[in-house]
Amino acid sequence: MTTRLSYVLITPARNEAQYIELTLRSMIAQTHKPIRWVIVSDGSTDDTDDIVARYSAEHPWIDLVRRPQRKERHFAGKVMAFNAGLERLTAVPYEAVVSLDADISFESDYFAFLLEKLAAHPELGLVGTPFREISGESYDYRFVSIEHVSGACQVFRRSCFDAIGGYVPIRGGSIDHVAVITARMKGWKTRTFTEKHCIHHRPIGTAGHNPMAARFRVGLKDYAVGNHPVWELCRVARQMALPPRCVGGLALGAGYVWALLRRTKRPVPPELIEFHRGEQMHRLFSFLQRRTSSSKEIPWAGEPNIGKGTAD
Repeated sequence: MTTRLSYVLITPARNEAQYIELTLRSMIAQTHKPIRWVIVSDGSTDDTDDIVARYSAEHPWIDLVRRPQRKERHFAGKVMAFNAGLERLTAVPYEAVVSLDADISFESDYFAFLLEKLAAHPELGLVGTPFREISGESYDYRFVSIEHVSGACQVFRRSCFDAIGGYVPIRGGSIDHVAVITARMKGWKTRTFTEKHCIHHRPIGTAGHNPMAARFRVGLKDYAVGNHPVWELCRVARQMALPPRCVGGLALGAGYVWALLRRTKRPVPPELIEFHRGEQMHRLFSFLQRRTSSSKEIPWAGEPNIGKGTAD
């Protein structure tokens, strides 16, 4: 008999009327349904609330929470919305908690697959899958560490989520990335399973920003989470070889250097930075030792934050 953990989901949603119905339909079609799904409308001014309310009327396990509109847009708002959803689940017994974005869709056995992985491997604290853009673009996991779990859908074992203290409300972003690093720092394994994927329907990293500004902001976030300067230099070099050639990498590096010169205060503790840099240098040295191998892993090629998982 297949063992699957019971689970709940929380979805912060801010003006997601264009996409959220795709996510709703995907969840309703799941072969392994959640105990509860709390969708937190974070001051939405479009039809998000009406769409969710229509589905929740037909499916009692969908719970709509409305929060007042906030004028300022920042990444910490996503955490505040998530925590508002978490408060609705204090009396609910569950074994896994999912942070699910409101602009993705997936197959009907998506959560059955991920919850089976958690049940089968007690050392796993956090799992997910790659995301794929409508255009077909996705990370190439020959070059990206499968230990990173995209923020589009992060499935936490409850004990792991409790151990990391939940999401940290960082105004500048990298909330999902910090959660993944913290889980490993606390001794948990994290894993992306490439056998499945979800579809991301919103163009990544550009809400309110042009692509170069988005890259610059990624550089700021790389500095904020403590990326090692040597790692970042390699990352910039790699990004310069990818479209848009040169300028994308330069914008990324400019963001990192700008934060460095300004001595921007990092929102994460020193022990996390030390652990994170240790992981980066280990991966870099391992790559250099295997540089003559025919199968080369480029450890900095697709490090998170260029893609999904950093949106408010």
